[in-house]
Amino acid sequence: MRRFLIALLLTSVLILPFPAVQAQRKSVKAKKPVAVTPAPQKAAEQITVAQMRDYLTYIASDEMEGRDTPSRGLDLTAKFLAMNVARWGLKPAGDDGTFFQKIALRRDQVNKEETRVRLNDQNLTLGEDYIALPGNAEVSGPLVFAGNGWFVKSKNMDAYKGIDAKGKIAVIFTSLSGMPRGVRSSDLSSGKPGEDWMAPFEYARKQGAVATVVIPDFQFMANWDRNRKRLSERPTIVVDKFQPAETSRLPGIVITPRIANLLFQGERQSATALFEAVFGGEMPAPFELSPTKKMSITVSNKGGEIATQNVIAVFEGSDPELKDEYVALGAHYDHVGIGPPTNGDTIYNGADDDGSGTTALLAIAEALAKAPTRPRRSVLFIWHAGEEKGLWGSRYFTEYPTIQLQKIVAQINIDMIGRSKKVGDTNSRNNSLTGPNEIYVIGSKMMSTELGELTETVNKEYLNLTYNYRYDDPKDPNRFFFRSDHYNYARKGIPIVFFFDGEHEDYHRPGDEAQKIDYEKMQKVVRTVYVTLWELANRPSRPIVDKQLPAELNRGTEPQNHPQITQITKYFEL
Repeated sequence: MRRFLIALLLTSVLILPFPAVQAQRKSVKAKKPVAVTPAPQKAAEQITVAQMRDYLTYIASDEMEGRDTPSRGLDLTAKFLAMNVARWGLKPAGDDGTFFQKIALRRDQVNKEETRVRLNDQNLTLGEDYIALPGNAEVSGPLVFAGNGWFVKSKNMDAYKGIDAKGKIAVIFTSLSGMPRGVRSSDLSSGKPGEDWMAPFEYARKQGAVATVVIPDFQFMANWDRNRKRLSERPTIVVDKFQPAETSRLPGIVITPRIANLLFQGERQSATALFEAVFGGEMPAPFELSPTKKMSITVSNKGGEIATQNVIAVFEGSDPELKDEYVALGAHYDHVGIGPPTNGDTIYNGADDDGSGTTALLAIAEALAKAPTRPRRSVLFIWHAGEEKGLWGSRYFTEYPTIQLQKIVAQINIDMIGRSKKVGDTNSRNNSLTGPNEIYVIGSKMMSTELGELTETVNKEYLNLTYNYRYDDPKDPNRFFFRSDHYNYARKGIPIVFFFDGEHEDYHRPGDEAQKIDYEKMQKVVRTVYVTLWELANRPSRPIVDKQLPAELNRGTEPQNHPQITQITKYFEL
């Protein structure tokens, strides 16, 4: 699951239904779901606590090293998934007759030996005075102060109002973890990016600035050493097709308070006063710094090519015609890798997030293979890579599909289904965690009345879990609809259902381990998903998409999960 919504500030993707899927919208009443048949209920009994504990214990073991994208542990997990579905008779649906859809990545890293910044006659020290963002640039020029850098028409916010930034280096005070004071996500989602609003570095480039100098908020400064290591000393990984190497990336650096004080020494306002004003919610008037002050920035990048993969398999349906259609099941098999230690533990195992979903797909594939009959439609299994980096795997598949997207009748996403709130738990970080017979259901009713009714009917006639629709709300401030892989299917017009247990105390922490999973709950949820997909696969017609996504969702974006690693570089890649 994704924790932060930083890319909401950076890019905007207009959700337009995939044309072939849009064609299924009809002015007819959706058919009432049929009663649940006994065959899938019997087959679902193959899904057991012991089976899932075995799989998840392996997937979330320390040997997998947190399954970062890319990593050795993720590759080992991919091979484990492919080995199992192959022995159960599923067909490969990746590239070149394999189970793997390769995703080319590029590794960008600052070349410290060839990176230099000079303020007038003073050479600044990389790591101590500034952090450089990966890229290749050699620029110099006078400086201009541009407030928080933002343009938001509805708030009459224009950081460059009345000044000319062309050919200059823009100095901005901006939070690297959210929007400026007084601006909400709804102010952006209701407008058109590039016209109604622009994030700081996109706007700087449009104004003709040749580089940006960022003075960050206190939170970033308080973690300067960690950010320095992550941004200047460790590589940044990007999907090659999402960001070609020849991009007009705006060069930039992030500076310390000492350098900020030097920049504004003798100016109309001090760095401290500007800092307090900008982060206090005011918009100081922009101004040009003294013409005697000039800065030169030389940033050199060293890169390399690497790769990761989605794992894709098909369980072929029995109907000669309907087997060419698919019910898609998805989960992300990556997590966040190795990170800062907690009680000496540095491996973020990701048992719930999303080892639980990864295991669920394995258990369902095995149950299908052992069932005495096949569903009429085929079942498409996709284990997505890179969800934690910004929904990479699902975006890649939906933009470069290995099967025709219009053949997918629905997508079921399973992301975190293994934890339960215990009786008497007073930990505030578990406030939103669901109970042992409860699961959040998101999106099932947003696009298809028929799909929503079917999921409810199956549940009520089968195990009767408590389906909690708390987050099935366009106005949900957590914006969970955008924070997992189902989003990329929905934006292509494919109706989705997302199962989710809620955030908890071990979310994105080393404590997310296999022994903390509620396997009894997981068994109930996975069996319910199995019966749901079976009924979807056996219906005579696909679920009708009879609704446009709500206005709050139809200008969505692809958020990033780990701002410590990606948020700053993403600003500069606009």
